[in-house]
Amino acid sequence: MSTTARLRDRRVHLERRATATKAVRTSLVSLAGLIGGPVTNQAGEEVGRVVDVVARLYGADAYPPVTGLILRIGRRRAFLASDAIGKVHAGHVRLSTARVDLRDFARRPGEVLLAKDVLDHQLVDVDGVQVTRAADLYLAPLVDRVVLVGVDVSLPTLLRRLGPRRWQARPTPERVLDWQAVAPFAEQATEGPPEVRLRASRAALHRLRPADLADILEDLGRAERQQLLGWLEPEQAADALEEMEPHELENLLREAQPEHAARLVDEMEPDEAADALRDLTPEEREALLTRMPSGEAAELRRLLKHREGTAGGAMTTLLITADRDQTVAQVRAQLAEQAEHRTEIDAVAVVDEEGRLVTDIALFDLAVAEDTTPLADLVAWRAQFGPPVTVRPDTAVAEAADELVAARASSLLVVDDTDRPLGRILADDLLDALLPERGRLHFRRFLQ
Repeated sequence: MSTTARLRDRRVHLERRATATKAVRTSLVSLAGLIGGPVTNQAGEEVGRVVDVVARLYGADAYPPVTGLILRIGRRRAFLASDAIGKVHAGHVRLSTARVDLRDFARRPGEVLLAKDVLDHQLVDVDGVQVTRAADLYLAPLVDRVVLVGVDVSLPTLLRRLGPRRWQARPTPERVLDWQAVAPFAEQATEGPPEVRLRASRAALHRLRPADLADILEDLGRAERQQLLGWLEPEQAADALEEMEPHELENLLREAQPEHAARLVDEMEPDEAADALRDLTPEEREALLTRMPSGEAAELRRLLKHREGTAGGAMTTLLITADRDQTVAQVRAQLAEQAEHRTEIDAVAVVDEEGRLVTDIALFDLAVAEDTTPLADLVAWRAQFGPPVTVRPDTAVAEAADELVAARASSLLVVDDTDRPLGRILADDLLDALLPERGRLHFRRFLQ
C-alpha cells in the first residue's frame, strides 16, 4: 500500500471513531466520577452505590459494552445486569425498572472490572506509539446501550480525581484516546474465544513497525510485557525482539516461560538469536536450546562456538546458494520462498559441484537480468571484477569492517578453509558488533 493510500485509510478510520462525533463527546460519563455514586430506582430512591462497572472488554465489539454494575448495598456487594440500567448520568445511575434482580458476580469470558482492572493501569496508545496510564475512562450511550468509548490520559484529570466529589464526576476530556486507539491490559480478566480476542486496537498493534513495538515492550511492566507478547504472532514478536536493547531483551527472555522464550528465539534471525543467547547463563541458554527444534538448535550451537568480536560471531547462517546451471528465474523463485527473511539477504552465493564459492551475485544484478539468462553468464560477467571479498570465521570484526568498506559492498561472505560459504555478515551486524554501546535513540521517549 502506498503512503498516500495508508494516510487516506487512516483518515477514514479516524473519522469513523465514536469520539470524533460531537454527540458522543457531549454525553461522556466519567468512570472515576461514577464510582461511589448512587444508583436510584424509578421513584428516585437509592438502591445502592456503584463499586465498579463490568464491561465485555475482549469481544467482537469495537467499543466494549457495559454488561452490568457491581453495587454496594449495606455491607453486601451484588451484581446488577445491564438490562436494568436506564440512564447513566455524571456520578449517578438511574434504573429502568422498579424490580431489581441482584445476584452474586461471576466473571464471564472477556469481562473485566473497569475500575479495578483498567483504571490507573498501563495501556498502549497505538496511534501515539507509547505506553501510558488510564487517568479516567469515559462511558457514553451508543445506539441502545452504554459502551466504553475513550480513555483520558491527561494530568488535569488525575488532579480532578483528587478534588471534591462534585469535581470528580465532571469529565475533563483534554486528552481523550478513542478506545479503538488503545490496547489495554487486564491481568485478572478472562479471555474470550481466540477468534475474537483481538479487537481493532490490538489488530492495530500488528501494523506497528518492529522498532515501535520494541519501544513499547521496553516501557511496559513485566506482566503487561508478557501479555503483549502473547497477542502478537511469533514472527512479529521476534522482529520486535531483534530491535530491543540487549539488556531489555535479556530480562524479557528470563521473565518468559521457557517454552515461550524458546519459541520466540527460534523465530529470530540466526545471528540475532545467537546474540540473545550469549547474554544468558549457560544453564539458561541450554534450557531454551533443548526446547527448540533439533535442527534450529544445532545451527545456533554452531554459531555460539564462534567468539564474540569475530566474523563468525556476527554472521548469519541464512544463505541463498545456487549453481551455474540454474537460470535467473529459478534463483528468483528461491528468493521468493525466503521473502520473510528479505532483510537478511542481499546477494546469492554461486558455488561449484563441491560447494566451493565461485562468486557472489548482488540482488540488483539478478533483478535487471532476463529470466532465461543462465547463471553461468552472470558468473562470467562478474569475473572481470575479480574474486569476491570473503573473510574467515575468526577474522576480527574491525578487520571485516575494513574489508567491507574497501569492497564497497553491503555484506561479506564468511567461508571456511576450503572456501565453502558458512554465513554472511551484513553491514548492520558489523555496526552492532563495533558499537554495542550506542543503543537505539528513543526520541519519542526523550520528548515525553
